[in-house]
Amino acid sequence: MQPQAEFYIERLGLSVHPEGGYFKEIYRALESINETCLPVRYKESRNFSTSIYFLLEGEQTSQFHKLASDELWHFYDGSSVNIFLIDNTGELSIITLGRNITQGEKFQCIIPAGCWFGAELVDKKFFALVGCTVAPGFNFSDFVLSDKKGLIKEYPQHEALINRLNRGK
Repeated sequence: MQPQAEFYIERLGLSVHPEGGYFKEIYRALESINETCLPVRYKESRNFSTSIYFLLEGEQTSQFHKLASDELWHFYDGSSVNIFLIDNTGELSIITLGRNITQGEKFQCIIPAGCWFGAELVDKKFFALVGCTVAPGFNFSDFVLSDKKGLIKEYPQHEALINRLNRGK
């Protein structure tokens, strides 16, 4: 493991994330929104907002998944990160999160609700530490981890990318 990645994992108390990488929730708003005031895709109330640290290291990937809420990614340290989004029409877009803004990298990006997305490091010999903010707040009942075969069947034009991010899953 890369020493700086190990430092962040230990210092920030990160745990293994089901989609790949490591995470720790660092904020959950105390106030919530009643489900009757939310779109029908939410089955229960949600905190106003939540936030996590998220770390990828080396060959780790964030497996394709989707959320019921918008998610804002913030870059903190390490390698740039390619985030791959597949919208409901099958169109692929790539956002590079990082500090090299003269090369088109972004410090922050928005992942729209309901969009399949996954991520990998640009430099696989390094790590990346990012933050992810979700509003309305994250709930695991809103988290859909992709089934590789199902996602390939739905978007065969992206089979190579899906196989790369969803290794063995």
